[in-house]
Amino acid sequence: MRSIELFAGCGGLAFGLAEAGFEHALVIENDPHASATLEKNKLRGVRHFAGWPIKANDVREVKYADVGGEVDLVAGGPPCQPFSIGGKHKGPSDPRNMWPEAIRAVRELQPKAFLFENVRGLLRPGFGDYLSFLRLQLQWPSLKNSTKGWRDHLQVLKKREKSGAMPSYRVVIEGINAADYGAPQKRHRAIILGVRSDVADEVTFPAPTHSHEALVWSQHVDEMYWDRHKISARARPAMTASDEAVLQRLQEQDEPPNELPWTTVRDAIGDLPAPSVSKKSAAPDEPTNHRLHPGARVYERHTGSTWDEPAKALKAGDHGVPGGENVLVGRGGAVRYFTIREMTRLQGLPDDFDIDGNWKNPIKQLGNAVPVHVGHIFGTVLRQAIQKPAS
Repeated sequence: MRSIELFAGCGGLAFGLAEAGFEHALVIENDPHASATLEKNKLRGVRHFAGWPIKANDVREVKYADVGGEVDLVAGGPPCQPFSIGGKHKGPSDPRNMWPEAIRAVRELQPKAFLFENVRGLLRPGFGDYLSFLRLQLQWPSLKNSTKGWRDHLQVLKKREKSGAMPSYRVVIEGINAADYGAPQKRHRAIILGVRSDVADEVTFPAPTHSHEALVWSQHVDEMYWDRHKISARARPAMTASDEAVLQRLQEQDEPPNELPWTTVRDAIGDLPAPSVSKKSAAPDEPTNHRLHPGARVYERHTGSTWDEPAKALKAGDHGVPGGENVLVGRGGAVRYFTIREMTRLQGLPDDFDIDGNWKNPIKQLGNAVPVHVGHIFGTVLRQAIQKPAS
């Protein structure tokens, strides 16, 4: 299964898709720090990265005709800043909006399927018209925009839809919480996936594999979570109000949930040694980039992550991270930043994955990454759809 990865960042989505059985014919990333990370891990022979043909280039300059051969999947996470809740909300008018390039890739490569990821802000009512435009344009990518703007072209696309014409692609757009798919993060994102109409009769959005309810059952009903981590009753944290509400519902139904428990911070990083506090060279057996960064604090409504829930979403920032973000709260209320190694684990990347830099560049890359778990599950569903003959 051949794939093209756009806006690859440090490789989270691409790694997950490789785990799902896709072989990348091209991996494109314009940011010099992120592309250097991809190259570094390729040269170090890190699993999956080793064979990637990496192109450190602006997607607007890529000629897809040079790729050659059939492409099964186009995937990527277009820059999210235009649609981020924390951004300037310029959306399609923001010069960083690269959705037209994602559409161009689908139009020119005509892959059997595509998978795009973005911030959940894309799903806000304020961007409703643009989201309709994206859905319809991806359904008919070959219907190029010959008008002055996307709003005019949206009307052309709506007429095509009303005509009852068969779309080129069957498209589904939904919001997800990455924790529901096994990531140890409560990371809410928008997912756009599509399958070519001659390949599959429908698009099946994968059902969640993990749940909060299953975690509450594991912690407060059969207590297998605490047994697995060897946490005594006295050392367990108090139940949260959210957990109490879930537990009450579970006790009424009196049967365990079907999903797996959410993956917690303890599940993801509990086996790592204590972080180093020294700025000197790490000990030979110390994981790379596993040193404490000073200055962690929490604030009202920015209270950090706890050991026994999925982490709050990792955040990126050009000048570090704001208070309460990327922070771990320990017993007694002591707080510290997650180390780079721990953030790598929270994104599902392997332990031998490495990022240059001590703090700023790594957190920017990891905070923007797609959790490997999401790429793996959604990639598996798309691979199965491609391989199943259309009726």
